[in-house]
Amino acid sequence: QVQLVESGGRLVQAGDSLRLSCAVSGHPVSTYVMGWFRQEPGKDPEFVAAISWSNEETLYRDSVKGRFTVSRDNAKNTVYLQMNGLKPEDTAVYYCTRSSEPRGVLTTSITSYGFWGQGTQVTVSS
Repeated sequence: QVQLVESGGRLVQAGDSLRLSCAVSGHPVSTYVMGWFRQEPGKDPEFVAAISWSNEETLYRDSVKGRFTVSRDNAKNTVYLQMNGLKPEDTAVYYCTRSSEPRGVLTTSITSYGFWGQGTQVTVSS
């Protein structure tokens, strides 16, 4: 059974850093594209970052490039999202996601991510 469990979200001030973790069970993280999405109240989820299953290739939305880093620890079967220089507009619930198919293409498309965690709240005060 696939489970994605996020942790690390909390209230921080603008400019602070946070590291979100996603503990994965049910399959090796090294066989799927793993992604992070976020959602503000009343809005659709938006892509944040993703990491390929094969060669550590990564993908980011423009507004977080240079501030966020997605990584994977295969030994711990965990995916991370390091967030630096946080801004109030980064406030959202952050979801860890997994591609529906193994060994898939790195993509920003929400329809490619069939498994989601329960989410963790990140709040950035100004």
